[in-house]
Formats: sequence, structure tokens, C-alpha cells
Amino acid sequence: MTTHTRVAVVGLGALGAAALWRLAARGVDVVGFEQFGIGHALGSSHGQTRLFREACLEHPGLAPMAAESRTLFRQLEQASGKELLRITGGYLIGSPESDVVAGTARAADAYGLPYERLDRAALAARLPQQAELPPDACGIHDPGCGVIDPEATVVAAVAEAARLGAAVHTHTTVETLEPGADGVRITAGGRVHTADAVIVAAGAWLPPFIPELELTPVRTPLHWFAPDRDGAGSATDFAVDRFPVIVRQTDPETVLWGHGAVDGGLVKLGIGDIWGERPPRIDPSALDRGVNTAEWRRLSALVERVLPGLDPVPARVEPCMITLSPDDQFVIGTSPASPRILVAGGDSGHAFKHCLAIGESLARDVAGEAQPYDLDFVRPGRFAV
Repeated sequence: MTTHTRVAVVGLGALGAAALWRLAARGVDVVGFEQFGIGHALGSSHGQTRLFREACLEHPGLAPMAAESRTLFRQLEQASGKELLRITGGYLIGSPESDVVAGTARAADAYGLPYERLDRAALAARLPQQAELPPDACGIHDPGCGVIDPEATVVAAVAEAARLGAAVHTHTTVETLEPGADGVRITAGGRVHTADAVIVAAGAWLPPFIPELELTPVRTPLHWFAPDRDGAGSATDFAVDRFPVIVRQTDPETVLWGHGAVDGGLVKLGIGDIWGERPPRIDPSALDRGVNTAEWRRLSALVERVLPGLDPVPARVEPCMITLSPDDQFVIGTSPASPRILVAGGDSGHAFKHCLAIGESLARDVAGEAQPYDLDFVRPGRFAV
């Protein structure tokens, strides 16, 4: 028997879970499909923490989206009874003209966000963990930075959506989507469903559903480091209250990001994926979930050089995936394939901070509501082929 719904959401990671919640909050008849469990570690929405920044260096237009996302995080915390977003403040470091410093200042200035400019001496005093600051180093202190719990956010959003009436099908793979004049035919788990509209938020599995868009899933391991207790570092030096969110550009192609240990854990660090050479395309269903030294050798050398208080050999590594778009901005909105299909992806490694606002934007699209800020720079039509 075929079941019909107003909206179906394919994939319940960060973006899909958010869309499911925001649609259910409007009273929309909505169903979500997830090929694994809720809050799983097999896609792109896991890894204990994600960075939150409101003055977004990737594009000034992301600032109002981040602000709305912050408000929605607080709403979801109230509903779930769990802290999901912890504001720590953060430091954006580089040369005055670097993407990190100039881009952050540009976004903050455009939207009147508070920040403090720091010279090299001030940076060295506030962040003694940082080494090899060049003579022209400068920075921005952004009081709005923080860390998000990704797994808990996904679980909370889906749980709240279900409480509000959404149907949720876990361990159910969507095989095909067939849009037509009267709706979209969905084959999932061997059964047929129909919907008036479908939001495809399948993460690294999204490209086959929307081949008209040039989206590239890539492997991007997550790394955690421990203080070098035999050297200069200590657990206190690298706790998140003394070593908050940092984004440091050491050269035009290398950006180090991360934050200190949360609740006695490890220091999380990585190299930005949208600078330098792009990683090779992968098949997400055949991802190698092992790790090898080649994957962390470059990061390890960078950590040894600029954060000498840490053991440069990671204490923990686990695989993750992101999906790159041609211009490294999200792809949010109506698909070129059909007006009945909306796409949510192309996160390019910086979507989680915006995920709840993205879900809200998709819900507005479905409901025919006006958007409160410009979204042209993330709409799919900008580079459909």
C-alpha cells in the first residue's frame, strides 16, 4: 500500500533533522527517512563537537543565518533539556590580509557584530600556547564563537520533530525519487511512498539524487590531540576555557582550526578543507573507515610547529565526510531537477553551525514564506549544469 505525505525528508543528519523539526513545528505533515540510526557516526554529522562562529569568514551573508541558528539552538535546548551550543569566544589569527582575519572582519562589520582587533603582542599574551607567530601576525577576538554537540543536536531535533507529529523511518534507505506532475514517488526500504515535495539532505550520498549539481563527497578525518605532559603543555593550558575556538591561517593554503579540551577530553584540531588542494572524490558507501599515518602527517607537522605543548601524534582519529560545492557555499533550495524537490547539501565543511537556520529556511520555502535575509548565494540555480 502506498502512503502519502505532504513533505518527505531524505537523510536525517544535521540539515535533514533540522528541516524535519522546523516543518513539524509548523504543523506540516512530514516524514523523515534515515538509512542508519539517529545520531550515527557514519556520515558528516558526528565527532563530539563542531565550531560555531557568527562572523563567518566564508561569506558575509552567512552572518544572519548563524544568528538565527543560535536562536534556534536555544529553543532546541529548552525543548530537549540539554546544552547543545556552548559559547566560548574565539580567536581568528593570520596576517591582516588573510582570508581568516579579513573575511571575519568583513562579515562582522557588515552586520555590526562585536569583535576586538589584536596585534601580535596581544595574541601572544592571550594565547601563549601558540608558537611561531610571524611579525605581521594579528587577530580578531570574536566573543560569539563556541562549540556545538553534533550528535546531541541531531537526536534532539528528530525527537522534537517526532513529538510534534513527524513520522521517522530509521534504517530505511531511499533508493529512488521520481518527481511527476502530481508529486514525488519515493521507493524506500522496498516500499513505495508519495509526497507533494521532497527535501534531499543525504549528505555525501546526495549527488546521485541530484546529478545536475556538481557536488563532490570527500573524506576528511577528525583528529584529537593530548597535551604533552613531558613537555611544555598541560591539561589546564589546553582546556577550552583557556584555549577556546581558534582558526589560524599560517599561509594562503593552510588554515588550522580547533578548540581546547571540553570536560576533560582531548584537543580537537583540523586543517580547513576549502583551502589548498581539493581531496579526491570518494564513494560514501565504500568509505575506508580505517586510518593511516599519511592522513594525519601534514596536520601533525603543523601542530608540532605552532602548538608545541601538544603531542603531535594524534591520540584519536576517525573518518568523516563532507560534500564540496564548486564555490564552497551551501546548496539550499529548489533543485534544477524538479520544483517538487529541494536540496540541502554541499556543506563544504562549514554547515553545522548554520544547520538549524538552514532547516528553517527550507521550511519557509515549503510553506511559501518570505525569507528574512538574502539566500541567492546558496541557491542551487547559481551553478546548475
